[in-house]
Amino acid sequence: MSKASDNKKSFMREWGWFIIAIIGIFLFKEYLYAPILVQGDSMDSTLKNNDLMILDKVSKNDLNRFDIVVIRYDKKYLIKRVIALPGETIEYKDNTLYINKEKIEEPFLPQGTVTQDFYKEFEIPENCYFVMGDNRMISYDSRKLGCFDKSKIDGKTNLVLFPFDRFGTKK
Repeated sequence: MSKASDNKKSFMREWGWFIIAIIGIFLFKEYLYAPILVQGDSMDSTLKNNDLMILDKVSKNDLNRFDIVVIRYDKKYLIKRVIALPGETIEYKDNTLYINKEKIEEPFLPQGTVTQDFYKEFEIPENCYFVMGDNRMISYDSRKLGCFDKSKIDGKTNLVLFPFDRFGTKK
């Protein structure tokens, strides 16, 4: 056996597990789950600025009304709530959400939350989602940015890891 072959085997024995672990962590973070930091107050009071959460990338193909999602927008991430799904018609009238002309309750909103009325109903295009922040007075969301294509949604999030006094799932 050559000296080079022995050195290669020794390197792999000592560092192989480390290299495999780094590759595994990268793949895990890239395709399955990743940490995400809430930046801003647009989801207040459900989420707070600087909450550290887990982004579930696997779930991006199973989006439902009121899921909290992470959206790639203009080289940053937005964390918002899905309000209307592809093909649905949305309208806000008298501070009430209507989907396909049916009144929909929003139990996650704090009492007294005001949502600006939409002056006409409109249909959500295919593969697009209408999203809003829970802090309706300051949230920069689909009301100004339009609907978001599914390809811009990285996944769902609802588990706060830190700070520890806020640990747990948020609805």
